Amino acid sequence: MVRELQPKDLRENVFSLLDDRWTLITAGDQGHCNTMTASWGGLGVLWNKNVATIYVRPQRYTFEFLEAAPCFTLSFFGEEWKKALAYCGRVSGREADKFSHCGFHVDMAGEHAPYIREADMVLVCRKLYWNDLEAAHMDPVALEHYEKQDYHRMYIGEITKILVKE
Repeated sequence: MVRELQPKDLRENVFSLLDDRWTLITAGDQGHCNTMTASWGGLGVLWNKNVATIYVRPQRYTFEFLEAAPCFTLSFFGEEWKKALAYCGRVSGREADKFSHCGFHVDMAGEHAPYIREADMVLVCRKLYWNDLEAAHMDPVALEHYEKQDYHRMYIGEITKILVKE
C-alpha cells in the first residue's frame, strides 16, 4: 500500500537519506527507463518550490533518460536493499537489466515518472533546471573528484509528490 505525503510532512533527515541510505535516480517511461545509484544531491526550497537537486555524469546511461524526460524519481530503500543499490551504481543499464537482477519492479507516478515499487519512499520530481558544473568555479578539493574532467550535470526538480510505503 502506498500513500502520498506532502513535502513539508517529510520527517527524514535529508543528509542521512542521501549519504547513508543512498537513492536510485530513475528516468524514462513505462517502456524504457534506467536507474542509477546516487549519494550526492540535496533537498530544499528554490523559486518558492520544494526541490531535489541531483548530479549525474554525462557518461552514465541514466543521463540519456534524464535529458529526454520531463521528470525523474528518487527512490529510497531500507538497509536490506544496500547490495542491490551498490549493484545499480556499479553496473551500467547498457550492459545488464538491473531491474531484473535486483528484483525491482517499475511502477509509474505519471506518464514520465518511473519509480521502483520496492522503495520505502519515492520523490517524484519535474525538471525545472539543469546546468553543467565547471572547473573554473570549483574549490581545488572538489576538483579531486574529476580526474577525467567528467563534470556532473546538475538537475533541479520540483518535488511534485512523495510516495511512502505503509
